[in-house]
Amino acid sequence: MLKQAHAISEELIEWRRDFHMHPEIGFELHRTAKIVAEELEKMGYRVRRGVGKSGVVAEIGEGGKVVAIRADMDALPIFEQNEYEYASQIPGAMHACGHDAHTAMALGAALMLSKEKLPGRVRFLFQPCEETTDEDGKSGAQRMAEEGAMDGVDYVIAQHVDPAQPVGTIGISAGPCSGGVDNWYGVITGKGGHGAHPDQTVDPFHLLAHVILGLNGIVSRRINPFEPAVVSIGVVNGGFTENVIPDEVKISGTFRYANPELHEQLRVEIRRAFEIARAMGGDYELRFEYGGPPMVNDEGVAEVIGAVGRELLGAANVHEIGKTLGAEDFGEFLRLAPGAMFTLGTQKAGHEEYKLHHPKFDLDERALPIGAAMLTETVKRFLENG
Repeated sequence: MLKQAHAISEELIEWRRDFHMHPEIGFELHRTAKIVAEELEKMGYRVRRGVGKSGVVAEIGEGGKVVAIRADMDALPIFEQNEYEYASQIPGAMHACGHDAHTAMALGAALMLSKEKLPGRVRFLFQPCEETTDEDGKSGAQRMAEEGAMDGVDYVIAQHVDPAQPVGTIGISAGPCSGGVDNWYGVITGKGGHGAHPDQTVDPFHLLAHVILGLNGIVSRRINPFEPAVVSIGVVNGGFTENVIPDEVKISGTFRYANPELHEQLRVEIRRAFEIARAMGGDYELRFEYGGPPMVNDEGVAEVIGAVGRELLGAANVHEIGKTLGAEDFGEFLRLAPGAMFTLGTQKAGHEEYKLHHPKFDLDERALPIGAAMLTETVKRFLENG
């Protein structure tokens, strides 16, 4: 399979560089989705366009089990600082998270699988808007799932580039591999007045200080210490001049968790922290925006991916994934079918390492055929072995 994948390296690189030069953000993936759909139709796939606003769903084969491959297509609102010939041509947009490579490798897997006689069906989920959400707070995976993209799927797999690991390696682990996430938005209300007469006010900054202490104590004092969780403050806005105490202060942030059972507890504890404002004579408003569940890799699927990796790359080149509470909406698909995401080493040897979302991020394109081969062989293993 690696030999077949290396034979299409030029196509993989061409696709990846084209997507990299023309990044699109969120759900606005008109060019990217059009190219993906057209390429898949040329390969003989049955293609649905506009799934989840701008996603592409493609299937090939008949009967049997259905194995899905997910590839996210969206870029980030970042000004690229690289000067490669394939650098972004769209100011303020950049593929700084490797989704251009994910899309290219999935197309490569689609090309190879289109030439196989499959004892079942493979379905490709080319997804928009993994990096953010729409006006209703829903991501691309949520929108695609709502429109039936996962209907009938028996297994679902995905991969993500990893610039910290060398080319020729993969990472795979069972269990929680990224965090569930909610964002929260609060307004703390007091009674404004002159800065010289704080006794005649209910200072919202004073209230805020105590609420912040409450928020920062949630994980250390209210959550089981063996359960990974984070409550972070990202924004504080209030006031308009030096000598006036305002009526209100706005504060917002995020919380992350690995155990789905913590989701509601964290909401309760954040509300409890805001109640301090009322106890001190003020008031508050608080709302939550659901971001998605944890990404929990199925043990059986992870075992198959690991076995494929050891056979294709050697046991020494298969490692466990480092745990993170960073968010990944692939967890939405894992709620609907057993599956797993593995990481693909893409480190550029001899170059300074830039992490995901950095304006100088890039990857070693020698990894592209490896990722395509991993996807293809894993799908075949599931379909052939049931």
